[in-house]
Amino acid sequence: MRMIVGVSGATGVEMSFYLLKALRSLKDCEIHLILSEGAKLTWELESSIPMDELTALADVVHDNKNLAASISSGSFVTDGMIIMPCSMKTLAGITAGFAENLLLRAADVCMKEGRKVVLVPREMPLSRLHLRNMECAAEYGCVIVPPVLTFYNGSKTVEDQINHIVGKILLQFGITYEKFVPWTGTGKEG
Repeated sequence: MRMIVGVSGATGVEMSFYLLKALRSLKDCEIHLILSEGAKLTWELESSIPMDELTALADVVHDNKNLAASISSGSFVTDGMIIMPCSMKTLAGITAGFAENLLLRAADVCMKEGRKVVLVPREMPLSRLHLRNMECAAEYGCVIVPPVLTFYNGSKTVEDQINHIVGKILLQFGITYEKFVPWTGTGKEG
């Protein structure tokens, strides 16, 4: 498996650390990471985890300015891309086809090649423009997985909540995540 993970400058960048740890735990998963400049700044503001711990989880860390990177071409086959978190600026760039940097170009490539693109938009409240861009991205084939809280699985910590979101994202690629607790019903079937 070969996955692209993009991290944009929205709040919640530390969620990407949990995502990369989950992907790293898979057997034979090659991870290509792109960090926007906004993501780097937000990481410094929000996280106590050193950024090099995040980048160490990736097999390749691409410079967001390098539009000649391997992942900028459809001939470099991947299983898809996850952008977590996805800022509204990045979402707008994707829906407009404005591939001005590698993160946007990689998403554009995945979409044109029919590969799965999962967007984890991080903003609230959502404006009509944000909602329109999410609808547009969904119409173009992207999967929208907002980082929504869960309560049915007994999540008690922020880490439990993040693991739930990571599990929901990985299910989009047919991957079962050991820290994801799915709904199993009420036991009152029938």
